[in-house]
Amino acid sequence: MISFILLVIGGLNWLLVGLFSWDVGALFGGMDAIISKIIYVIVGLAAIYEVVTHKANCKACEGKSQPTPMA
Repeated sequence: MISFILLVIGGLNWLLVGLFSWDVGALFGGMDAIISKIIYVIVGLAAIYEVVTHKANCKACEGKSQPTPMA
């Protein structure tokens, strides 16, 4: 659940960057601030965790061993 919340935060940050060129990390001193780097690393690790554990946790993926071919 924590990794999902971190992914949502990261996604919303990218939305703000794309729409308004505004990075939430700027609130913590920008890219050079250690706290911003820590936040970005934690969000990135959450993404890796979700990718690795997705199939085991996803109800839509249960019982599917191979992707279905597109018709």
